[in-house]
Amino acid sequence: MADPVTQFRLERRDSVALVTMDDATREGRPNILGRGALESLAELLPELEQDDFSSLVITGKPGSFSGGADLDEFPRIETREQAIEGSRAGHDLFGRIRALPYPTVAAINAGVLGGGVELALHCDYRVIAEDVRHLASPECLLGFVPAWGATQLAPRLVGPEAAVKLIVANPMRQNKMLTAEQAHELGLVDRVTAPEHLIDEAIAIAAEQPSREAPDLSATSDVVTRARSQLDESLHGAAPAPYRALELIDGAQAWTLEEGYRAEEEALADLLFTPQAKASLYAFDVVERRSRRCAGRPPTKPRPVRRIGIAGAGLMASQLATLFLRRARVPVVLRDLEQEIVDRALESIRDDLADAAARGRLDHEQAVSLAALAGGTTSYEGFEDCDLVIEAVFEELGVKQEVFGELEGVVSEQCVLATNTSALSVTAMGEGLEHPERLVGIHFFNPVALMPLVELVRTPETNDAALATAWAFADRLRKRPVLVHDAPGFVVNRLLTRLMIVVLESVERGSTVEEADEAVLSLGLPMAPSVLLQMVGEQVATHVRETLHAAYPDRFVTTPGPQRSIEEIREAVLEALSDEVSHILEEGVVDSPKDVDAALILGAGFPFFMGGLTPYLREQGYSFELSPR
Repeated sequence: MADPVTQFRLERRDSVALVTMDDATREGRPNILGRGALESLAELLPELEQDDFSSLVITGKPGSFSGGADLDEFPRIETREQAIEGSRAGHDLFGRIRALPYPTVAAINAGVLGGGVELALHCDYRVIAEDVRHLASPECLLGFVPAWGATQLAPRLVGPEAAVKLIVANPMRQNKMLTAEQAHELGLVDRVTAPEHLIDEAIAIAAEQPSREAPDLSATSDVVTRARSQLDESLHGAAPAPYRALELIDGAQAWTLEEGYRAEEEALADLLFTPQAKASLYAFDVVERRSRRCAGRPPTKPRPVRRIGIAGAGLMASQLATLFLRRARVPVVLRDLEQEIVDRALESIRDDLADAAARGRLDHEQAVSLAALAGGTTSYEGFEDCDLVIEAVFEELGVKQEVFGELEGVVSEQCVLATNTSALSVTAMGEGLEHPERLVGIHFFNPVALMPLVELVRTPETNDAALATAWAFADRLRKRPVLVHDAPGFVVNRLLTRLMIVVLESVERGSTVEEADEAVLSLGLPMAPSVLLQMVGEQVATHVRETLHAAYPDRFVTTPGPQRSIEEIREAVLEALSDEVSHILEEGVVDSPKDVDAALILGAGFPFFMGGLTPYLREQGYSFELSPR
C-alpha cells in the first residue's frame, strides 16, 4: 500500500480561502511535502489565482503544520538536472503563493521544519500557536541547503543575523529548534496566539495588513564573515553545506529573488551527491526514525510516575531534579546524608528555575510553583510514595548496593529503581535485592538539560514493566532513549574512553596536547579531547577508565612508546574505535550498529555529516560485523 500523500484542501470561509495541509493519516504523522503534495498544490493554485478571495490562510492538520520535504525521495534523485528540477518546482509553486493578489498568512498550528518553513516564508504574514516548540531549517545538518527559498527570503524578512541563526547556526548545534516565542523574537513570525484562536488571528492580520520595516542588509557580509570563522572553529571545513548556505545568505543582499532561487538550485545540485549529504541522510534516519521507532521497547504498559525520589543531592542529582520538575512537573524528593548538602541542592534547584524564568523559558509563577514541588531529607521520608527512584550517589559499587538495599525496605512493590551510573555494572547493583527485576539503568549525559541521549540499561533480570516505565519516563523528559544491555561503560563512555586512552598515551609518548586535539578534530569530531576531559571532569573520567581497565585490562591501558605524529594519532584513534565497536557488537551490548551511531550522535555530538561512527569507520577501511545474540 502506497504511503499517504499530503493534500492541500480548500475550504471557503466567506471570502477567505482556508487551505489545510493534510495527509489524512493517524495523528502524529507530519505533513510531508513530497512530489504528490506539490502536485496537489499545483492543482489548487489556479482556483486561488482566479477566484476573488479576500485573503488566503494556510495551516496544517492537528499536530502538524509540515515536516518539510520528503527525504525518502532524495535517494531517487540521480542527476543534477533532477535535483534542480525538484528545487525549481518548490520555487515556482511557492512563488505563485507569494504573487497572489491578496494577503496570504501561514497559520502555524504545530511543528514546522525545512520546506514547511519555506512555504510559510512565502506568505505575507505568519501567525503561530503559542504551544509550538519545533520551528527549524535543518537542511545544513543534513548535508545540503534550503532550496525552496529560505536563504533568500529569511534575510529579507529578519536580516542576516537571524537568517544565519535559523539556517546555519541552529542546525549545526544538533538541529536546535525554535519555540513559538523564540521565532517571534527573531521576527520570523508576526504574532503568537492561543491555539484555539489561531485561524481567527490569521484572518484578522490579513484584514489589517500591518506594515513591516525592511531589515538593513548592509552588514550582511560582516555577519557572514563572522559566521564562517565560527564554522571553521567547529568544523575545520569538513562539511561544505553550511559554508554554501552562508554564500547564499550573503548573495541575498545583491541578487534579485529570481537570481537567488537559481543560486539555491545550483547549490542543492552541487551538494546532494556529496559524501557528507549521503552520510547525513543515514544519520538522520538513525536518529529521527530508528530511535523514534523505539527499537527494543517492550510492549508492556508503563506504570504511572507521579512522584520521584532521588538518592543523592550532589551536582548531578540537582540537575536531574531540575529536569524532572521542568518536564515531568511532579513532586521530587532528594535524600543525602547531611542536611547542608540537601539544602544546597534545593537552593540550586530554585536558582535554576528562577534563571529559566528570567530568560523567558518559564513563567515566574511556574518557576515558583515547580520549586515548591521539590523537597529534601536526610532520611527516606517521602520515598514510600515514589513511583520511580533514581540513585545519583558516589560512583562506588558498594555504596550503590547499600543505597538500593535501604531503598528496597522503604519503597512500594510497584516502585521502579534506577541508577544513573556512567560505567558500573547495573546487574551487580541488584545482587542481594529481593526484587532485582525492577532495577534499570537510566544514564543521563552532562549537561543533563541539554544532551538528548539517555542510555537505558537492561540487565538479565530487568523485567518489561521496569524498562517500559523508564522508557516512557525518558519520553516524558523529551529525551531520546537508546537501549543497551548491561556492560561496563555501556556504549558512549566506553568508546570515548577508548579514544581518550589513545590521546593520553600519545601525550605520554611526547606528542603535545595541541597535536592530539588536532588529530581528533581533523576527523570532524565536535570537541577536542582536552575540552571533553575538562567538561566530564577528571574524577569521572578516571573512574570510568579504572572501571573499564578492570573489565578489559588488555584494551583500556596506556603503554609507553615512540612519539606519534598527528596522522599516527588519528589512525590509532580510528583503529581503537573500530576495535571497541567490534567488541560492543560481539558482546551484544546493542542490537545493531545503528544503535552505536545513534548513541554517539545524541550523547557525544558526533556530527551528522560523518553519518555515524560505524559507516565512517567502514569508509576508512575498517570492518566489523554484528554477531548473532
